[in-house]
Amino acid sequence: MTVRVNGRVVTPTGVVRQGCVEWDGDRITAVAEYPSVRDGHWIVPGFVDMHTHGGGGHTFTTGDADEARAAADFHLAHGTTTLLASLVSAPFPLMRTATEAFAPLVEEGVLAGIHFEGPYLSAARCGAQNPEYLRDPSTDELTELIELGRGAIRMVTLAPERDGALEAIKLLTAQRVVTAVGHTDATYEQTRAAVAAGASVGTHLFNGMRPVHHREPGPVVALLDAPTVICELVADGVHLHDGMLTFVTATAGPDRAALITDAMAAAGMPDGEYELGGQAVTVADGVARLARDGAIAGSTLTMDAALRHAVNAGIPIADAARMVATTPARAIGLGDRVGSLQVGLRADLVVLDDDLNVVRVLRAGSWVE
Repeated sequence: MTVRVNGRVVTPTGVVRQGCVEWDGDRITAVAEYPSVRDGHWIVPGFVDMHTHGGGGHTFTTGDADEARAAADFHLAHGTTTLLASLVSAPFPLMRTATEAFAPLVEEGVLAGIHFEGPYLSAARCGAQNPEYLRDPSTDELTELIELGRGAIRMVTLAPERDGALEAIKLLTAQRVVTAVGHTDATYEQTRAAVAAGASVGTHLFNGMRPVHHREPGPVVALLDAPTVICELVADGVHLHDGMLTFVTATAGPDRAALITDAMAAAGMPDGEYELGGQAVTVADGVARLARDGAIAGSTLTMDAALRHAVNAGIPIADAARMVATTPARAIGLGDRVGSLQVGLRADLVVLDDDLNVVRVLRAGSWVE
């Protein structure tokens, strides 16, 4: 049975101000003008969060399936219809446990995949990653995880200057797993070598990276300069100044800039004491920081809030919608399935009011209750 929703529809080519989206089952069947509609709600693609550690008081970082399901449900209520479960640096046994626990959730469709942010990261740029667990990339570990995951491993963040990093990138690329460059003290040249080997994502650009210098551009410039790389951005006003958010969007374009939450369990929860990767985190005024040194420890962001922040910073809604859906979907190899309001793609959409607050969420053709 065909179902329709009317409003201001944000498509890959712009805004249809009097439009509609139709679907039958879990597939979009039409996106068209619908002249009888005037000043309806905004209709945007379901959000795709390629980097989140939890939310609603629940975390992905312990490898617990029930926690993962609850965190995914929390973000779904905020319009995120596709997400990766992001782990932080951990001992290999926990990485195995998480892979075994989350693979069935990927097969079920609760998760779109697993993202290992670490442990193959720089100690100098570890941020809120637990330095106790950092180590050089291991192709043996990665091979075991990929086999164990049965297609569930979608992305791995690593520092390209670590021993064995290029070999790991080549292995991941051959296995169709996305390699992201992050938490890195790499030089410009080392980062370019990683991109040449197959790295295609910059993990939360600027954060956890050697800063830009005119005589040593470092990873930020190398990633921005690479046309094959999509750069993650945390649009919460804490991780990045709004001027930097709009600069990167203008420089890379909305097709290479992906908004993420990098959220931890405290998203949607009161200020207080939390935990991330075995480390104590204090949340005050909605900002999460490590108790030991004050380093930013993820965010309390949701994707609808990221969209609002980007639009308030001056990014047009059509571009911002690409940055929260179309671009991240393409970054993780799912652009032919989700991420835009196009015929044949999964029927995922978010209905927003004039202030861009969530009114309703549709996932796979069913309204979320």
